Amino acid sequence: MTATLIPATLAFREDGTPFSPHFGDVYHSPSGAFAQSDFVFLQGNGLPERWQNLRIFTVLETGFGMGVNFLTTWNAWRDDPSRCERLHFVSVEKHPFAREDLRAVLDAVVAQASDGALATLTTLARELVDAWPMLVPGTHRLEFEGGRVTLTLVFGDAVESLPKMWLRADAIYLDGFAPAKNPELWSPAIFRALARVAGDEASFATWSSAGDVKRALEQNGFEFRKTPGFGGKWAMLSGRFAPRWRVRRHEPPLPTPLAERHAVVIGAGLAGSALVERLAARGWRVTLLERHPAPAREASGNPAGVFHPLISRDDSNASRITRAGFLYALQRWAALDTLGHAPKRSHAGLLHLATDDESRAVAHALASFGYPDEFVRAVDREEAQQIAGVALAQGGWLYPRGGAIDPASLCRAQIAAASAYSGAQVEVRYGVQVGRIARAGDSWQVLDDAGGLIAQAGAVIFANAHDAARAAALDFAPTRSVRGQLTLIDHSPLAALRVPVIGDGYAVPLDGGVTLAGATYEVDDTNLDLRAPGHVENLERVALMLPELAQTSQPPTGWRGRVALRCVTSDRMPMLGQLGDENAARLDAQRLSGAWPLDLPRAPGLFGAFAFGSRGLVWASLGAELIASQLEGEPWPIERELAEQIDPARFLQRALRQRSL
Repeated sequence: MTATLIPATLAFREDGTPFSPHFGDVYHSPSGAFAQSDFVFLQGNGLPERWQNLRIFTVLETGFGMGVNFLTTWNAWRDDPSRCERLHFVSVEKHPFAREDLRAVLDAVVAQASDGALATLTTLARELVDAWPMLVPGTHRLEFEGGRVTLTLVFGDAVESLPKMWLRADAIYLDGFAPAKNPELWSPAIFRALARVAGDEASFATWSSAGDVKRALEQNGFEFRKTPGFGGKWAMLSGRFAPRWRVRRHEPPLPTPLAERHAVVIGAGLAGSALVERLAARGWRVTLLERHPAPAREASGNPAGVFHPLISRDDSNASRITRAGFLYALQRWAALDTLGHAPKRSHAGLLHLATDDESRAVAHALASFGYPDEFVRAVDREEAQQIAGVALAQGGWLYPRGGAIDPASLCRAQIAAASAYSGAQVEVRYGVQVGRIARAGDSWQVLDDAGGLIAQAGAVIFANAHDAARAAALDFAPTRSVRGQLTLIDHSPLAALRVPVIGDGYAVPLDGGVTLAGATYEVDDTNLDLRAPGHVENLERVALMLPELAQTSQPPTGWRGRVALRCVTSDRMPMLGQLGDENAARLDAQRLSGAWPLDLPRAPGLFGAFAFGSRGLVWASLGAELIASQLEGEPWPIERELAEQIDPARFLQRALRQRSL
């Protein structure tokens, strides 16, 4: 179960050096934080020379602390005219600072920087603090320099977190409090985890030269040399990953081998629009195919959808994935706002009114995990009514950053942003029905029902919901259709509703005093006609939460509404990532009967982003970033064990283990 996140305590020694009372150690040398970082970690790893003229360079750090190493690396990247195209910095921190404490400590440390770097470091530190995530456990991805510098922060214990991360490290910063003060961060488990993700000839550096550190490095395939340390310290270590024997079962990720960075995305709903934006931001050529005459014509065309995290007593995988998706979506939407492509959404929060069982589970979770109030907080009935502006049946909890969004406006915003990127090569083709795909050399042909060629590329991504399994010829993709009918209430006591309210159903305030109520959940029903019983069901369920609605009578012209079909899997998790090669798996079924996800044969260049059910708004952006990272060989934006929960090949893996192929 996820551990409670305990923030760092801000303290200083008499000489002004930041100090950790918990570990009884300083955060940096009294001789200077940025000078130490440059000497030990950049020079020790041969930077900036080693990243020059590369497309992607990834740094992995074992303790983020105040972020000095990140700021120093970012500053060096900015100053280097031959810098890599994209810099990834991945770091783990068990006790992150709260935002205002981080601001205070960086203000103090940056003030001591050299005059030449002071102005730039002040600006970069401010950007870092402004982007600082909520203090909730898990992986947080922050983007700077228009996405060319990416900081992936993992809030949690490094001993548990590092083995779950998936990346190929080019340089490793072994940092943290002294081994005698924080032995877990220098334990054999840490070095084994580093050996799993170190790239060929990956470098490392550390200010420590302790004997246990040297032995752990040698035992895990690292060669080291001892050199004079910084600020009067006797010695430091630096070296490279050069194992004399195979130390891992799976090689860390590499870019998908393609002749051209060109992808065909099928479907222009939430999934497809997010994919186009994430790929275009990386300079890909993207061809977007949509069978309707415009984007967001199916479930993504609903008048509004709610977005919020998921709280559970045990912080389940679904909760962790949804939390990561929710936080990443907020960042991407804010970026769209900045770019001038703001989707239409609310900003006043979202109320979740719970049943007794839900209340107990969430109360337990809030007490156990210590979530900050900006993420979620409990509210009694009186406070909830003040927030909502209408009478409520009970209290619950408030998601201050949750709310409602117009999905179609989001799709349009993402496509517009993708087309506006410098050097963007985005082709959008509407009214195109995909029949099937066929392999042609090293690329894929996308064909219509008559076998005519629509498009051709090395990568094809299926973001077309119910039609994805058919178009991709997947036998092991158990998706089902769920009919959802919405009701639009033109005149009712709910016209005063200020924020979305969810629980047994949901009610969302729209423009003009209209309230959106919903939604039915009818499995394997694909009829798109509006039904009177569906409206009655929606109103009855919402009236249990908002009692004033019980007095509402049907208008003379009947209720207005909309029907859309959700696509769901049997385990209610989405299909996100590279597709399995089912034919290859059949031919090698006996050997693969005990396969793990990384053992499975994969269809080269084929990916899926579908079966989002009711959570497309919080899963689409994260799923697009995951697929883009897999294509590029970048660090994944979530832990590998969570990515495996949404892997499209998971049902193929289960069939192999059950020997049912």
